[in-house]
Amino acid sequence: MARAQGARAQMALAFETTYGTPPVGGFTKMPFASTSLGAEQPLLNSELLGYGRDPLAPIKDAVTADGDVVVPLDAEAFGFWLKAAFGDPTTTGTGPWTHEFQSGSWTLPSMSIETGMPEVPRFAMYSGCVLDQINWQMQRSGLLTATARLVAQGETVGTTTSAGTPAALELQRFGHFNGAITRNGSALGNVVSADITYANNLDRIETIRSDGRIDGADPSIAALTGSIEVRFADQTLVTQAINGDPCELEFAYMLPSGESFTFTVHAVYLPRPRIEISGPQGVQATFDWQAARDSTVGRMCTATLVNDVEIY
Repeated sequence: MARAQGARAQMALAFETTYGTPPVGGFTKMPFASTSLGAEQPLLNSELLGYGRDPLAPIKDAVTADGDVVVPLDAEAFGFWLKAAFGDPTTTGTGPWTHEFQSGSWTLPSMSIETGMPEVPRFAMYSGCVLDQINWQMQRSGLLTATARLVAQGETVGTTTSAGTPAALELQRFGHFNGAITRNGSALGNVVSADITYANNLDRIETIRSDGRIDGADPSIAALTGSIEVRFADQTLVTQAINGDPCELEFAYMLPSGESFTFTVHAVYLPRPRIEISGPQGVQATFDWQAARDSTVGRMCTATLVNDVEIY
């Protein structure tokens, strides 16, 4: 008997025209490292008395469908997650194309995501997936991945795929050594690591339904936060924190073949950090920054992806 193995797992994604309704076709095969996306329905213990010490049968509670997907930061497939986070991009060029995603949209697209384990067989279709949060880290070495947190409407399980034959993308993965950080247009030195988290802060529409599912997930006030750990070499960031002035931070990756991903945070505010001398080694400081809407640009952040994909 065949047993499920993660090495044989697969994932396909397509954007929905109608929330909660998987499209007939148009699925794309997605690279991923792991996923906890799933549906669960807890049981409620019976509170009724008068039938002895043994409890009565439990009652089913509402269905909750959500989870995380760990994906690589790459030149093509990552654009689907950026569209899920920010909405449709503005695309320019004639190949390569430049896709610009902007924060602030009140309308986010929903997705249908199918995870499959062909050897069982088990194919789970998660409809009405909306991206709640996306996070990634910058550091000197290691594998560069992002974690996308999703809120779904429900799960449908079958023994055959509903995604057909998904289109395949060319995997051109960014690495940590392709990364660079700039502050107000100038390279920011002495950075040990950085963390970026963008959250749509979804509001689940939990109306009364016979199937126990949600009616939707609407974005509320977004949040863009993170941290920068630096070797303490000058007072530039500390002075900014004390003065309360914002700066522009740009986190960028570029491949030798020309593909690039640039995430620009237009107005970053830094807290005043505690500078500790914990021993003879170098002194490091951590700034837990917050972003806000920049009045000049008119938004909080811009994500720009340059690749060979014509449209998302």
